[in-house]
Amino acid sequence: MRSILFTDGAKYIADAAGAYWLLDEIAFAQRGERAVAAEEFQVWKLTVKDDSATLSCDDGNGRIVFEKAIPLTDFPPEGVTLWFTNNTIYLASEH
Repeated sequence: MRSILFTDGAKYIADAAGAYWLLDEIAFAQRGERAVAAEEFQVWKLTVKDDSATLSCDDGNGRIVFEKAIPLTDFPPEGVTLWFTNNTIYLASEH
């Protein structure tokens, strides 16, 4: 298995929000979720509501291939969207 990398932008999000767990969730899904691993390009969205969140992955065309409830988080309320392709997690603005 190849290593999962992340860009400076993804690192900034993890640092600023104390959310390296988010990068871990994306990386773990590449190895543990067949539907995720089958997608060459992925859009990961963390949607925050109150103190909980939902992490979802879609194929770039809006078809959800993975979803996970995050029962407790202090992630900022605006949430975040990260992209994944070529074993790299990054912000859309870094494309």
